[in-house]
Amino acid sequence: MAERTAPVPFRGGGFQPRPRRLVPVAVFVAVIGLWQLASARGWLPALFMPSPWQIVGALGDMIDSGTLGKHIGASLSRIALGWVLGTSAGLAIGLAMGIFSAARAAGLPVVSALFPIPKIALLPLFILWFGIGEPSKVATIGFGVFFPTVIAAYTACDSVPRNLIRMGQSFGLPAAAIVWKILVPGAMPGILAGFRITASIALILVVAAEMIGAQYGIGAFILSAGNLMQTDQLLAGVALLSLLGLAVSAVLGAIERAVLRWR
Repeated sequence: MAERTAPVPFRGGGFQPRPRRLVPVAVFVAVIGLWQLASARGWLPALFMPSPWQIVGALGDMIDSGTLGKHIGASLSRIALGWVLGTSAGLAIGLAMGIFSAARAAGLPVVSALFPIPKIALLPLFILWFGIGEPSKVATIGFGVFFPTVIAAYTACDSVPRNLIRMGQSFGLPAAAIVWKILVPGAMPGILAGFRITASIALILVVAAEMIGAQYGIGAFILSAGNLMQTDQLLAGVALLSLLGLAVSAVLGAIERAVLRWR
């Protein structure tokens, strides 16, 4: 009698992520609930770790006083200008390095030498060059965004299958058409992934820059609250950074879905 064996399940979609919309919400609610419970029972001192309800109250005070919009608006304007400038320059240099061998040979040593430098360490130099005002903060953000964008752009160009480029050449496509119809669309997933990284870098740098010299901004608010030992307001500022990061991630996700519909 022949032995019966179970069929092998199809595993072609084994690595395809499936949406689990309720899991993130459940985890977030559980963490906040445990935090509030620990604060209510006195396990967490209010001075060092305020409860979520106290943080919400601090955010409400910021809304009532009108300072919330000023701090968020100041930080967003600096992030937007610095990120756009750094990303535009980084894309131009990175795509050039991905397309032209001479550009890569000239640019790669410079990028490799300057990329490891912590960009916030250059803020005093930018203050000497541009003053204590907005230009030094924007320059810090743009400089910090520039190098990861360059690396993401030229490595994304390298990841495009060369068979597609050779196919375009065999059909007689001009070089410009190969770049804009094959190379750039093929590199776009890697470039957009780099955008997520640079958005986080811009958020980190704007907070650090605002802590050094700014009247308004989330970083300046956090520094002021920490100096006064107002931990509820300090964590309210941290919560604002988290919400801002989630909003930026949602915007970039929408851009990815729109640009990469062909996938």
